Amino acid sequence: MERPTHGRHASPHLMRRRELLSAGAVGWLGLSWPQLLASRALAADDAPPGFGRAKSCILLFMWGGPAHQDTWDLKPDAPAEVRGEFQPISTAVPGIQIGEHFPLLAQRTDQLAIIRSMTHNNVDHTPSTHFLLTGQAPPPTSDLRQDWPSLGSVLSRLGRGSEPLPPFVSMRPTVPGDVPRFVEQSHGQFSGWLGRQFDPLTIDTDPNDPNYRVDEYVRQHGIEIDRLDSRRDLLRSLDSQRSILDAGYEAAVNQHYRRAFQLLRGAAGGDAFDLNQEPDAMRERYGRNPHGQSVLLARRLIERGVPLVCAFWPNDGIKNVSVYWDTHSRNFIDLKSRLMPVADQAFSALLDDLRERGLLDETLVIWTGEFGRTPKIGQVNSDAGAGRDGRDHWPNCFTTVLAGGGVQGGQAYGASDRYAAYPSQNPVQPVDLMATVHHLLGIPRHLELTDSQQRPLVVCPGEPILPLLG
Repeated sequence: MERPTHGRHASPHLMRRRELLSAGAVGWLGLSWPQLLASRALAADDAPPGFGRAKSCILLFMWGGPAHQDTWDLKPDAPAEVRGEFQPISTAVPGIQIGEHFPLLAQRTDQLAIIRSMTHNNVDHTPSTHFLLTGQAPPPTSDLRQDWPSLGSVLSRLGRGSEPLPPFVSMRPTVPGDVPRFVEQSHGQFSGWLGRQFDPLTIDTDPNDPNYRVDEYVRQHGIEIDRLDSRRDLLRSLDSQRSILDAGYEAAVNQHYRRAFQLLRGAAGGDAFDLNQEPDAMRERYGRNPHGQSVLLARRLIERGVPLVCAFWPNDGIKNVSVYWDTHSRNFIDLKSRLMPVADQAFSALLDDLRERGLLDETLVIWTGEFGRTPKIGQVNSDAGAGRDGRDHWPNCFTTVLAGGGVQGGQAYGASDRYAAYPSQNPVQPVDLMATVHHLLGIPRHLELTDSQQRPLVVCPGEPILPLLG
């Protein structure tokens, strides 16, 4: 059934609410976005429970596409070429089993909502990320500026967070080697048609590096505050003369300059991104590797008021063999050695750390990739193909996991068929997953924002999945 994306099919009551919540209404009402969203009851008078429960979100993006039938959705009764080498293990929730190389997460399934019926139709890495980062299908273009805005950009547009820290941070650690950086072309990770000023602060350095620093927010040794102010004044003077810049880019640059100088002048600048402030035991707890330290940094940032942090899996692996979670070859070797133990440790540490700090109930955690992998080992489903010990791309069915922030834990929602090939119960489209995330983060349903041509567009036309709400 096709859902309407604009208000012409809505009831008059919903129509008035949606008109009020459209971007165009802000100007004539004289309201800022924070003021408007402070009156959430206007948009939530008929909303299901959990609206606005989450104040922040950490998105753990397993770039490359995890093999769902070897991690979260094992099929022990399927033929050998489907079930693979791994065994399911029991968990903290009776009746729920997951892969044997997730032993720590198995003890924490009471906090997890495991969605085993995710589905979409795009088999390629870089376009299909658009589904999971925006909820919408990818546009028919390679231009990332034509994308729908990412979740973090929507929160930024709505005035979430508090300066000087950026409202949206994206970490894409680069590690030494010659593995290609396809993640840089992934759709949906930026602000798209909302405008560059709502892009994330993107950090590509490795937080596990002993010399890790976020250069944008580190004051060089010997530069005192008065010299910093002089440099800011010089930049302002130069900026006023740059007539060649388009308005959107200039606004984005000016916004980042302002935040950078505020951070450099204050204590937040050095503290927020400085992992050396964490005890060694805490750093070991998350794992001394690029992903583990990215997840730890995500916790530090949301603890200080950043609304959304996305941690992409780093460019690890062996070129032309198995990279990221893209296990066309060495599927079982890499899952049990390079991938699952690292993810198991970091995700579990994050859940425990957030709970101990009293932050889990107000922090939504999302663990996902862009798709799953083929039911049969060696099955070919894309141009990339698969080796005899690998699985190819498979968007028809995969798993996404939610925790915290108003999510009802201790459940496996939906189901795949006996081969983990297609949903057999409660199929979940990315647009409805994103609508659920919007709901928990207090983003009104069917919110309209305007693009560069002032056209109102419904950011997420999906419907929240009620059983996932705590």
